[in-house]
Amino acid sequence: MKLIYLLLVFIPISIAAELLHWSPTIVFVTSMLAIVPLAKLMGYATEEIALRTGPGLGGLLNATFGNAVELIIAFFALRAGLIQVVQASIVGSIVGNVLLVLGLALFLGGVKHKTQTFNREAAGVNTSLLTLAVVALLLPAAFVATSPATAETLTGVSNLSHWAAFILIGIYVLFLVFQLKTHTHLYDGSSHGEGVEEPKLNLLQAVGVLLLATLVVAFEAEFLVGSISHVAETWGLSELFIGVILVPVIGNAAEHLTAVTVAMKNKMDLSLGVAIGSSTQIALLIAPALVLVGWAIGQPLTLNFGLFEVVTVFVSILIVNFIALDGESNWLEGAMLLGTYGLIALAFLFHP
Repeated sequence: MKLIYLLLVFIPISIAAELLHWSPTIVFVTSMLAIVPLAKLMGYATEEIALRTGPGLGGLLNATFGNAVELIIAFFALRAGLIQVVQASIVGSIVGNVLLVLGLALFLGGVKHKTQTFNREAAGVNTSLLTLAVVALLLPAAFVATSPATAETLTGVSNLSHWAAFILIGIYVLFLVFQLKTHTHLYDGSSHGEGVEEPKLNLLQAVGVLLLATLVVAFEAEFLVGSISHVAETWGLSELFIGVILVPVIGNAAEHLTAVTVAMKNKMDLSLGVAIGSSTQIALLIAPALVLVGWAIGQPLTLNFGLFEVVTVFVSILIVNFIALDGESNWLEGAMLLGTYGLIALAFLFHP
């Protein structure tokens, strides 16, 4: 696992590539490779902080700072006017967390432990919130599909998105109260894993690592976003595929490593808290926040993500709902999630 830190060498390479105006392809690749160990550092620092807070707040912290990479990348893409990339990265982050990240965690955890258990009520709360997010995405898509292509329709879906964004953020705030105040017993962790870990860093060191890694990620994200259009044209890939598949895979690196690592230690409540909790946060907080930021800076980002993207999110949430019903997981269920993600990746690869 520590070999991933060798990729830190790509930080100075990517900076040189940007400043010396090398090929945008080199900038794109080196920036992506540089973000991976930075995301791992962020994940490590937040896990150190989480060891002091317990599974509930720990899962929230891991999800929050794990999503910082996607948020930073999305902000720079939004500022650059790459609306489709921003929407695609939101969809890709939701789908990637509940299918790819959770799938890897369930599969590798299930290979090591025959059957793993988790608090199904806590998991059910998260999947219900994700279902609410699907409703928030379906309504603008249906609004546009059933309305004439006029300026009034564009204004209407924009207004709908802005008000929906406030509602979603409000629901997420209520969820935080539910998780951290009124129903903390659901997030105390029903599976205690393989012994008790002690933090290796003090709080000040962990926060310092987190802030430094986040700062460098911001620079790398700007380099990455600036090269997306050229790379899409050069590689023959759509911006939709890059946004849904490539960008979230890099941005989710911290969640990949954290969720899988704790699942293999049989800490399934924390693993699900990171994977599903991350998707919940993206759907109810990051996506609506980006809509409001776009409104503030004059970029017309709405919750009208398109029928294909909404169906993708719906199918992903549906299968995760079924898997979370019984409070148990095994390697086959992980393989099912990974297979679903593979089908979705192929669909976006061949989508015109």
